[in-house]
Amino acid sequence: MAIPSMKNLFKERKIPFLFSFFLLLIFVTFILISNSQKSPVFIATDISQHHSETPISSNPIISQTQLNPITKDSNPSEDFGLNDTKNDELGVENFDWKLCKGAVAVDYIPCLDNSEAIKALKSRRHMEHRERHCPDPSPRCLIPLPDGYKLPVPWPKSRDMIWYNSVPHPKLVEYKKDQNWVVKSGDYLVFPGGGTQFKDGVTNYIESIEKTFPEIDWGKHIRVILDVGCGVASFGGYLLDKNVITMSLAPKDEHEAQIQFALERGIPATLSVIGTQKLAFPDNAYDMIHCARCRVHWDGDGGKPLMELNRILRPGGFFVWSATPVYRDDERDKKVWKAMVALTEAICWKVVKKTFFDSAGVGLVIYQKPVSSSCYENRRENNPPLCDQNNRSNSSWYASLDSCLVPLPTSSSGNTYEWPAPWPQRLNNKPERLSQKTDNEDIFDEDTKHWAALVSDVYLGGLSINWSSVRNVMDMNAGYGGFASAIIDRPLWVMNVVPISEPDTLSIIFDRGLIGIYHDWCESFNTYPRTYDLLHSSFLFGNLTQRCDVVEVVVEMDRIVRPGGYVLVQDTMPMLNKLSSILQSLHWSVNLQQEQFLVAKKGFWRPHDKVRK
Repeated sequence: MAIPSMKNLFKERKIPFLFSFFLLLIFVTFILISNSQKSPVFIATDISQHHSETPISSNPIISQTQLNPITKDSNPSEDFGLNDTKNDELGVENFDWKLCKGAVAVDYIPCLDNSEAIKALKSRRHMEHRERHCPDPSPRCLIPLPDGYKLPVPWPKSRDMIWYNSVPHPKLVEYKKDQNWVVKSGDYLVFPGGGTQFKDGVTNYIESIEKTFPEIDWGKHIRVILDVGCGVASFGGYLLDKNVITMSLAPKDEHEAQIQFALERGIPATLSVIGTQKLAFPDNAYDMIHCARCRVHWDGDGGKPLMELNRILRPGGFFVWSATPVYRDDERDKKVWKAMVALTEAICWKVVKKTFFDSAGVGLVIYQKPVSSSCYENRRENNPPLCDQNNRSNSSWYASLDSCLVPLPTSSSGNTYEWPAPWPQRLNNKPERLSQKTDNEDIFDEDTKHWAALVSDVYLGGLSINWSSVRNVMDMNAGYGGFASAIIDRPLWVMNVVPISEPDTLSIIFDRGLIGIYHDWCESFNTYPRTYDLLHSSFLFGNLTQRCDVVEVVVEMDRIVRPGGYVLVQDTMPMLNKLSSILQSLHWSVNLQQEQFLVAKKGFWRPHDKVRK
């Protein structure tokens, strides 16, 4: 704004001196205020100094009446929600954050809720509409809170009950009311441990599987499980009592919020579908895969869905299938069973047990995958054929489903594949797959020692984190899973993420008896908002910021972390200062410690007055 010349005003003598002096004071005050708002001190002030939000420790309830209305006919990704102007001299950005809009804004998952991309699909026959379709550019809007949101019920109580207002989805309560999945009781959603196939309760179901086939030996021989079509994840939730870690998996579909329920309960879970693309897991990963009425047509599309299970199932591992074709005799079920028999024989799975539980009125079959490729080679028909490893990508990220069988691995001595050591010994044993590359064993040993010392000496005692409030943890670049291994004795679980731009160590993580997934942090993660208590990373951002905008990554972190949750980052000071500036603009409280650690805690702040209709 141009300031009029006071000299001309005096010469013309049209304005009295005192009044002119008063105008000068106003102009100077205006300039001082304007400059102060651009100061990095103003931007980086701790939220406790200039915000009157209710403290985290008081477990506040946020009323939706505090939020401006969000229109129901818009896509959250239509408004990217951020205007930023860069001050190159100061290295500071001024952010104008805005809330996401649209009917799904509160539970917005950018890569699964891209309505424009979904509408443009040519086919939905193979669940293409449930697969990832990420918006470009990534949205920068912030997720609003549900009406009446509360901090989570603490573990282990959360396994059995969660706050209804935090996940206000009543559809499953009504839809599955006769199967005891979930019941609304006052302010809570209660999970009695029932299910479509768990008519005597999930605990009896789990015990019956082991009694039927003792070789399973929960928590020792069988440690890592994938539960396909998991419902509300009670199977995985109760297996935790057996020292079994289960990745509960389901798509975002008409079974409203089942994965959101699982994560709110404190049970490991992820959103995905067996459609046209591979699941984001390595070959030969899971000890067992379970499906209880999971509604997947295993023989569909030439058997590709079952061959995908075969790919990720460890040699010698088990597939437990509890579904009506196993034990009913109507024409439809008999047809499905016949197709399943033909397909499992073609991929060399053998039936090790088929049984019926009289009291529950359900049955199941247990298949076992072979431990060597000799059966593949001796089949009468080479259908499905063996994959040509020379022309097959090792990556499962955005890769099409195989229509071939992956040759089975052998031990370092060339013998038949060896099952990992019993849990918990397998956690620190050197995985067989480590020996495939030179020096990996020494690196693995050093990595294990490094994380054991860092977690013990720094993370658990030296940083301002209330670990008793932490249940769901994500390691954003997990390496060999050293962080998860070092923290294994605490009542929490870790989703070990291996970025696609980093060395592929995910198979080692599964060999150790841990769980994880591939991901590209330039895109949104397949989870609901407010589902993790702590995100951890160690020197992730240097390479990442060469491919994508750090602001978009931080917005995604803000989407994933619950109010009251933490981000723990180890990185260079320039990177930590950059992250600190962005996080503080989101009103997170931030501490930098020992010139290499950033600990940030998320509050309840949302830009209430920035919603666009």
